Amino acid sequence: MSDFYERLVRLKATGVKLMVVTAVHKVGAGPVDVGKKMVVTENNESFGTVGGGALEYYAREKCVELLEKKEHLLETYLLDEGKVMPEAKTLPMVCGGKVTLYYEYVGPKAYAYLFGAGHVSRALAEILKTIGFHITAIDDRKEVIDVFSAADVKHNLFFVDYIEKFGIPDNAFVVVSTPSHEYDYHVINKIIARRFRPKYVGMLCSPEKLADYLEKTYEEFGKDVDLHNFYSPIGLDTGGNTPEEIAVSIAAEMLAILNGKPGHRHMREVYCGKNRYW
Repeated sequence: MSDFYERLVRLKATGVKLMVVTAVHKVGAGPVDVGKKMVVTENNESFGTVGGGALEYYAREKCVELLEKKEHLLETYLLDEGKVMPEAKTLPMVCGGKVTLYYEYVGPKAYAYLFGAGHVSRALAEILKTIGFHITAIDDRKEVIDVFSAADVKHNLFFVDYIEKFGIPDNAFVVVSTPSHEYDYHVINKIIARRFRPKYVGMLCSPEKLADYLEKTYEEFGKDVDLHNFYSPIGLDTGGNTPEEIAVSIAAEMLAILNGKPGHRHMREVYCGKNRYW
């Protein structure tokens, strides 16, 4: 069992989403003892067991469903084909017993990609780490990325090279705060050009920088370019100009979008007003 937990810890560190299935109760005959465990990942890899046969097959199928929803579940199974019990789902087995499995979702709340590992990104990573984000930090400055302590994964790569090599997964949260306006533009426009579908792309900038970015982006992609998930200036309107205060406003904005909470005053609305770009 120690190897099971070691593998589980290693998998969790990579940020992969997974379900841990545990047999928590058993009455009568059945192929699994209480305490037995199985892990099923989002890539449909598995290890451990909850007894094999129809019970384990059904449990694996249930894991696929729960991984999509990021939900936990407690469910009881009657291992006696043809019989019915109101509190249990009947499976095509002839053991005759009853088994309860607990499905536990283990994985990040969301995935954050921080392009630029400077002061704001460092403060932001410290916050996101406490609320369940899996954090990837990218910076081509070795002396900067080496001391970035809060990331789960760090890459000492040029920003656009990272996107070309690894891409951006659907529904990710991307924060762009590189040391150069030009690099910022390259990152965001590479995401647009490659048709990636992050849930959120935020750029740390002034209103003047935003105007310059939009002008160049409209020239490249046309006025109809989809910027609905682009947030710049970044963050909620909370006030404060220190890296830590800015990080709080960005984290709050990310949470509002992740949880589908409208009605907040976003900085992009404060500065853009009726001249909205999204």
